[in-house]
Amino acid sequence: MTTLTDSPATAAPARRRVRLRGVDLARGLAVLGMIAVHSLDDYDADGHPTLPYTLSAGHASAMFAVLAGVAIAFLSGRRRLQPGPQSRGTAASLVARAVMLGLIGLSLGYTEIDYGVVILPYYAVMFLLAVPLVYLSTRTLAVLAIASAAVTPVLSQFVRPHLPEPFTRQLSWETVLVEPIQSLANLVFTGEFPVVVWMTYMLVGIVVGRLDLSSLRINAWLTGIGALLVSLSATLSWMFLHPFEGLSRLEAIADPDTLEEVLAFGSDGTVPTDTWWWLAVNGPHTGTPLDLMNTVGSSFLVLGLCLLLFRVGRPVPARAVNILTAPLVAVGTMSLTVYVGHIMFINSDFDMYDATEGYVRQVVVICALALAWRATAGRGPLEGLVTSVTTRVRRAVESRTART
Repeated sequence: MTTLTDSPATAAPARRRVRLRGVDLARGLAVLGMIAVHSLDDYDADGHPTLPYTLSAGHASAMFAVLAGVAIAFLSGRRRLQPGPQSRGTAASLVARAVMLGLIGLSLGYTEIDYGVVILPYYAVMFLLAVPLVYLSTRTLAVLAIASAAVTPVLSQFVRPHLPEPFTRQLSWETVLVEPIQSLANLVFTGEFPVVVWMTYMLVGIVVGRLDLSSLRINAWLTGIGALLVSLSATLSWMFLHPFEGLSRLEAIADPDTLEEVLAFGSDGTVPTDTWWWLAVNGPHTGTPLDLMNTVGSSFLVLGLCLLLFRVGRPVPARAVNILTAPLVAVGTMSLTVYVGHIMFINSDFDMYDATEGYVRQVVVICALALAWRATAGRGPLEGLVTSVTTRVRRAVESRTART
């Protein structure tokens, strides 16, 4: 926290550390939430959603996507890019990052989709589509984010009846090479993380990343707006389904088992297209406007709280916060490596544990390895690989552009 005695040279790095640690903590929580969805039970003995599922399903992956947008804002200097060698280099580095994410994601295509859909191919497309966004003003991006949340779910409902059914297996090199059209439809409209809808999170993340996240006022606003959006989403969904009789209209048309499952557990990225009343639900991975409102809100809430946590000014509590959050912060600094390692583990013969034991073992090992790696090697191995490639691409493009 900046005081009157801080000089600009010491205050600025301190504010930056607060910002980055808070973002890394939020990213670490998102990764462990995604692992929880893949590893822990979805429902209890009575058939109701478990608490970990309720807290993590849809929310963790959405926060990961929002934080990807924040990362793009950081990579582009947290400002609107102006045409020139530097901006071309930044754009080229984002394209290279998208390519790397796609290569890694498709290489995980051998894994079982029932254990968890690999999100990286979808992220690759989102990073690619984010390239022109870094040239837009923050106000324009905010307007686009609001419009995207409202319009893209409706567009999806219009388009999906005319598209092939989504894959029942992972996107892989085989699907891309043998069935390119269906792969593209799966990525953009029909898959677990449909890019046309999920670009809302990327837009929101870039806007958030351009804010002064070291500001106490911004941190408080993120937390408050997040809580408001979550509660507003639940209220509006209840109103549409009950006082406005949306539920009875769904019951008259929809398959009872499908309706019960969507209302209790959410969906697999989209909702059925047999009636527009499906857009009134706000369950996880339903891709409705209210689902986007809910998950953007929960992302704001968690990120705001994480940033506020590192603003503790007293030495003893601040030291305690740093010690207690260090494992999760370390996980957040190497989230790509952790995510890929997790996907490979749950698809291997080494995963021989029940749900709770397997999750606890993963968390303990991941946190221990992340702490040790950060203390000795710094960046995670996959993060280092991606950074090395993107840095080379950026420098090459900047150098070539400057000479022309």
